Amino acid sequence: MHQGTPDEGRAAYFALTYGTRTPEQLVPVGSVEGTTVDGATGPLEARIYRPHKAGPFPTVAFFHGGGFVIGDLDTHDNMCRDLCHGSQTVVVSVAYRLAPEHRFPASVEDAVAATKWISAHALELGGNGIVAVAGDSAGGNLAAVVAQQLRGHGVPLAGQFLIYPAVDHVDSHYASITENARGYFLEMESMAWFYEHYVGDFKGTKDPRLAPMQAPSLAGLPPAVIVTAEFDPLRDEGEAYGRALEAAGVKADVMRCDGMIHGFFDMGRWSPAAHNCIQEGIRRFGKLLRGS
Repeated sequence: MHQGTPDEGRAAYFALTYGTRTPEQLVPVGSVEGTTVDGATGPLEARIYRPHKAGPFPTVAFFHGGGFVIGDLDTHDNMCRDLCHGSQTVVVSVAYRLAPEHRFPASVEDAVAATKWISAHALELGGNGIVAVAGDSAGGNLAAVVAQQLRGHGVPLAGQFLIYPAVDHVDSHYASITENARGYFLEMESMAWFYEHYVGDFKGTKDPRLAPMQAPSLAGLPPAVIVTAEFDPLRDEGEAYGRALEAAGVKADVMRCDGMIHGFFDMGRWSPAAHNCIQEGIRRFGKLLRGS
């Protein structure tokens, strides 16, 4: 991917995800509805997934992965279906603005604004007042940042579901970055390509809106379920974030999935082991939201 343009990367990612899905692999949910939610500078496309059963349900603001450069509502359609079905939640997937057309902090500002809108409209969306955030990879970064940005600002969040999140570009000494640098889907060159397109003039900054691990304090954040993959460059920083949350008095359930690679949350249709990890992670998140 790092040898091509953002548009080429988007097309390739769409082909790999949505483009390879067959009808029988579609995860069943009660309904899927297109809508818009508030972004920082205007409406954003979004997609609402509701369970089959009668609600109301907890509501989850979901932010897709793709290095802040690629990915969209379609690439993560089945992932959101899985999350809706497995955790029995209303999932609102948000198409935030992408880099390099809209560099940092545009996606963060969109994610914060969208979560505020979703929280304010949760009841009419079929929610029960319990609101959480979730996302994978870059979306996990946004979910973690939103939880920090909304802390103490009148938008109580019940939980955060961080799927192999990118949370600390500042510290390059995590062993997993070098151990899993090549050969496991997400490679160092692609990570650098995403970063260059996303950060622009903010390169080298320790702004916690870019690297949530760098926040001065993690106290008072909502409880988290953090899923990592054994053969993922981001494994160690995700697990370190879990430890840092725990040290700050925040409940963090860190689940390492042995044998898995970055991106496995869309690979359950091919891999029984991935499927089992996906379902267990979603089960834990649903349990967290219901306080059981």
